[in-house]
Amino acid sequence: QLQLVESGGGLVQPGGSLRLSCVASGINPNYPAIGWFRQAPGKEREGVACISSPAIHTDYADSVKGRFIISRDTAVDTVYLQMNNLKVDDSAVYYCAASKYRLCPNDLNFTGYFNSWGPGTQVTVSS
Repeated sequence: QLQLVESGGGLVQPGGSLRLSCVASGINPNYPAIGWFRQAPGKEREGVACISSPAIHTDYADSVKGRFIISRDTAVDTVYLQMNNLKVDDSAVYYCAASKYRLCPNDLNFTGYFNSWGPGTQVTVSS
């Protein structure tokens, strides 16, 4: 399993932007697909985006399509989530997770597909 650490969360106004980072360490940190998830208070954890390895395929939840961009830089073992035009409903703790596989799952919400998780970073969108 990999060790993952997220960063880049914070407080931002509606319409603003944030870039989250997920740094992986361990054996073959660039091997697996990486997903971003989020969980708001009282809600289930939901899949936000996923990127395959190599970074040929990406997938997004409908709620973030056109606003979020997932990317990876293998030189620094990091996956990014660029979040633009943020909305209040985007507020949540954001987690990155590594799969055992190179491809993203058919269902972004399938948390069981991922076996390594970071501790999360808080994103708050508020005026």
